[in-house]
Amino acid sequence: QVQLVESGGGLVQPGGSLRLSCDSSRPLFNFGFMRWYRQAPGKEREWVAVIPSAGSSDYADSVKGRFTISRDNARNTMSLQMNSLKPEDTAVYYCNAQSGVRHYWGQGTQVTVSS
Repeated sequence: QVQLVESGGGLVQPGGSLRLSCDSSRPLFNFGFMRWYRQAPGKEREWVAVIPSAGSSDYADSVKGRFTISRDNARNTMSLQMNSLKPEDTAVYYCNAQSGVRHYWGQGTQVTVSS
């Protein structure tokens, strides 16, 4: 069974930065794609960013230019660097790892952007 554990969430002022991490119990080469999603209160979960095992990353328009996704295969960790945070970025952030048709999820980490 795969375990994904997110960390790095917290309270930050608008314009600030946070770095989220997703630690995997299985080496990252097992996953063709790894993604970040988020879910704000009262809203559906939405895709934020994707990083493939090979090829280019991609981002939702709402975060493009502000967020950067990365994966460190040596440390079995995926990260999301979030800069220029806005109140509308407030949500629970989830990491997702895809192996074939299987998807694995972490438990989520809360990000709150507020003054």
